Amino acid sequence: MAFPRYLALVESGEIDDRIKKTWEMAKDCRLCPRGCGVDRTGGESGVCNSGDKLRISSFIKHRGEEPALSGYHGSGTVFFSWCSLRCQFCQNWQISFEGEGQDMSVEDFAQGMAELQKSGVHNINWVTPTHYLPWLLEGLKIAAQEGLRIPLVYNCGGYESLEAIKLLDGIVDIFLPDAKYADSELARKLSAAPEYPERNREALVEMWLQVGELETDDEGIATKGVIVRHLVIPGELDNTKGVLRMLKETVGTKVAISLLGQYFPPHRMRNTPYDRSLKIAEYQEVAQYMFDLGFSNGWVQEGLGVELRHRPDFRKDRKEMW
Repeated sequence: MAFPRYLALVESGEIDDRIKKTWEMAKDCRLCPRGCGVDRTGGESGVCNSGDKLRISSFIKHRGEEPALSGYHGSGTVFFSWCSLRCQFCQNWQISFEGEGQDMSVEDFAQGMAELQKSGVHNINWVTPTHYLPWLLEGLKIAAQEGLRIPLVYNCGGYESLEAIKLLDGIVDIFLPDAKYADSELARKLSAAPEYPERNREALVEMWLQVGELETDDEGIATKGVIVRHLVIPGELDNTKGVLRMLKETVGTKVAISLLGQYFPPHRMRNTPYDRSLKIAEYQEVAQYMFDLGFSNGWVQEGLGVELRHRPDFRKDRKEMW
């Protein structure tokens, strides 16, 4: 088992300084790039709709993540309610837009992580965590003091504050960010975040500096590193190619990529150009482009016709949800 990076900061007491700094960020909220400036500690809510309560949708033993995360026993996934992005194609809109879930104390959050560890999961996987960062670090400290000893996955939308990501140095073992857009106009249209490409690039570079190339144990389970997810949007192949070029320019071709092709139009996409599934030919085109750029590590999805005979480091993933 990998030695989680957060234990050293908890044992040294440095975690307390990180917690203090994230609470300061929440007081005039700048936890995400929206920079709403509201006093989250006083109960005000910003674009993400979250206030001074930690709200969690579920703790689950998730078997649908990338194989290096789900492994044989599942990923210990914690889904947080609300989100700072407004992605019109979000598959989990009940959680991100409607706030499905329940308010929870940091002590109960810590207990939930402990229960996941007892169930045998390979890691603790925080999904859309950034807008709750001070609460989460407090809960992590409690859980570590009470015996949490498995790697921490930071599973985020990639629209991140560089200040916040820097405070995670030495805490997160595996960064699992999205890289959604290279096209700022598309980011504005579909996620109300025209500055997404710039903020995403900054965050990815910092994540790579902190944990670097994906490392796995003898059973192929991730212990450290960066995995970047990208969902291919129907009709927006130039955006995908731009994202791939950005990744090559910033973090290089050794970064692990999970190229997702399971786009499905939710109700917000009805009667738009995105009201359809991705075509197999579209997915094959961008997968080949990715290979041609020299990427050598990651996953493509089964059933979409990508030939891997000459791509020994790429694997096929049955993932259907993201």
